Amino acid sequence: MDPWTGHLRRAEARYRDGSARLPDEPDARQRQLTRTGNAAYAAGLSLLMLDRRGEAADWLGRAAEAYRQSYSDAPPGSWGRPIAALKARLLADDFAAAEEEARWALGEGAADSDTPIGRYAAALALLTLGRDEDARPATSALREREDFPQDVADALATTAAEDPVGYVYAVESVLESFERREEYLEDIPVADTVLVLQALAGRRAMAAELASPLLPP
Repeated sequence: MDPWTGHLRRAEARYRDGSARLPDEPDARQRQLTRTGNAAYAAGLSLLMLDRRGEAADWLGRAAEAYRQSYSDAPPGSWGRPIAALKARLLADDFAAAEEEARWALGEGAADSDTPIGRYAAALALLTLGRDEDARPATSALREREDFPQDVADALATTAAEDPVGYVYAVESVLESFERREEYLEDIPVADTVLVLQALAGRRAMAAELASPLLPP
């Protein structure tokens, strides 16, 4: 069996199992929804690596829906859920839905957050909406933090500034960091952050030419 087909089958099984056992208690439910979202995301990534993009978009859409459903009962400041939903929509190449997720994240106050993950949510949302000038303060703030990956912050900032040369250096560094990893979300070895950055850069005609075993064909 192709390794990616194996990853896909395991992710689909985890999704079906999690969806069939959603509890009623709010905290347990939001946790389970996050797990099912992660499983759907893993299935979507596996399908991208198999170059089955239409099916990938379906699974990534399911992931976004699960992340969004989990948010209402999640603890305050759970910006990982809007980020994950937005990333899933971008990876599905569904920019209309991504813009909706972006407006949702901003409506929840991402731009007012002082945390790195909140600023990250704001930066992704603003860049998705094409509000590059508004994104610059958030990306600059991320660049100044020691608790956020510098190369990701650089890639976001150079995207907002429409600096293609700076972007190429930054996104290549992000890819290298993924290639050095030993652990991945749901054990799916895909440089998903690179794909998200490339989707945003591509909207500005400045995506980099990249090749890696961690990227789709």
